[in-house]
Formats: sequence, C-alpha cells, structure tokens
Amino acid sequence: MKALTFIAVILIVSATVFAAAMTPEERGKILFNDTKLGGGTSGRSCNTCHPEGKGLFGVGEKKLWKNPGGEYTSLEEAVNICITMALQGKALDVKSEKMKDLISYLKSLKAPGAAAPAKKPDVGC
Repeated sequence: MKALTFIAVILIVSATVFAAAMTPEERGKILFNDTKLGGGTSGRSCNTCHPEGKGLFGVGEKKLWKNPGGEYTSLEEAVNICITMALQGKALDVKSEKMKDLISYLKSLKAPGAAAPAKKPDVGC
C-alpha cells in the first residue's frame, strides 16, 4: 500500500513539474483538443470544428469576433460561447489560467506557410 501511495505522489509531482515547464501556448493547445473543456458533454473539442486551428488564423488581431452565437468585443467572450454552445460545457472564468492559456494558443495560430515574425536580436550582457 505504501508503494502505491509513493508512486501516486511521484506521478502527481511529475505532472505538476511537467505542466509548469510548459508554455501557455502548449497548455492552451492541450485545452483546445480537450473534449471535456468546461465540463463539456458533447464529446467534441475546439479542434473538432477548427482542425489545426482552421478558421482561427489571426484571431488575436481582431477587434470584433463573430460566430453562430452572435458578435463579441472580446476573444474571451467568443471562446466562452463556443464552449457553452458547441461543446455543451460551462463558460470559463475570463481571468482564469485556463482561459489565458487558451487565448495564448489562439493568438499563436498562424496560417500554414505564413512567415514567422522576425525575432528581435538579444541585447545586453
């Protein structure tokens, strides 16, 4: 029994360390592919309707977001409508880490073949 408890603790610690080492975009991509996002019961993920981000390229630069649920002035609102309508889940708190990670991933989406932004040179010591 002690061995099982020890293994469980090691797995939890390892998962926590691994998650902390991931970038917000990486955590957001996991959420984007999660069929249980928001406690959803549809068996779908964001990726179901937007495979590999299709239709979401450049979403971070917009000022108005339109989807079947209406028009929204924040990306977080538009995401929550998709979670509640398409995924049949519960809206995320717009200030939650999950929402921040999901937004980071969405903003990172680029059209296939799109040039990556030029990297600024490192300055300093």
